[in-house]
Amino acid sequence: MKETLQEKNYSVLKPNFNTRSNSKLIQSYFQEIYVLTTRLLIQGWRRPSLLITGILQPLLWLLLFSALFQNAPIQLFTNTAKYSDFISSGIIVFTAFTCSLNAGLPIIFDREFGFFNRILSSQLYSRYSIIISSSFNIIFNSLIQVVSIIYTCSLIGNSIPNIKNGLVIAGILFLLSNSITSISLIMAFILPGHIELLACILIMNLPLLFSSTALAPLIFMPSWLQVIASINPLSYAIEAIRYTYLHESFSYESIIMETVWGPINILQIISLLFSTNIICFLLVYKLVSNKFED
Repeated sequence: MKETLQEKNYSVLKPNFNTRSNSKLIQSYFQEIYVLTTRLLIQGWRRPSLLITGILQPLLWLLLFSALFQNAPIQLFTNTAKYSDFISSGIIVFTAFTCSLNAGLPIIFDREFGFFNRILSSQLYSRYSIIISSSFNIIFNSLIQVVSIIYTCSLIGNSIPNIKNGLVIAGILFLLSNSITSISLIMAFILPGHIELLACILIMNLPLLFSSTALAPLIFMPSWLQVIASINPLSYAIEAIRYTYLHESFSYESIIMETVWGPINILQIISLLFSTNIICFLLVYKLVSNKFED
């Protein structure tokens, strides 16, 4: 009898979303995403150091490496005449990658301060709104940082040829950022604190950058590093963006990279990044379903 009363009390206290109409449910869902996204944007506005650092760090890399290797004979191995044209695509991808890695920081700070438990105990229509709002926040921050670097690249003479190329670059950066954001959110839910998350970000950041084609072409690398660079997804995003920067008109079937596995074109790179997005999304979906959904 006591258990029956407890079950009845629980059923009374538990919000019943089935009584709402479909329009009300959709409205509630978008309202949750809007409020949570606005909260993250306000946090970023009040603490702009992370955003400013995300712009200054790749900007320094761009200026310093361009000056350091300005006399490198990069034109012998690539279609670029200057090293600054070669490295700019790598710095653009590195900017989006670094920003996406920091996506889990607000979540893990909310966990440590206890605010995340309040969100979970509130009458949310779906816990997935937390994931979507975090993705929107990172997309907005990445947009600001990437546009700043692209504008700097245009000032030194390396601008996007036309709108079509710009859309391809934006699509590749979106697919890459969305995948890395999902990985960062997974780490934020699994790791015990922000120190462990920052350590993982530090371990992932520079090794993935130096083991890609951001700073040097694949032919410059030793054989063992060529294998690692061919596995690194950053290399594919960098080469695709570099190709669209250097060619005003292009075909999606054009070979843009010779990896240790064989030649690869833009269409295959987009398919690879899209598949990675699906896998990362399914991992986040499974994690949220197991931990935070009834």
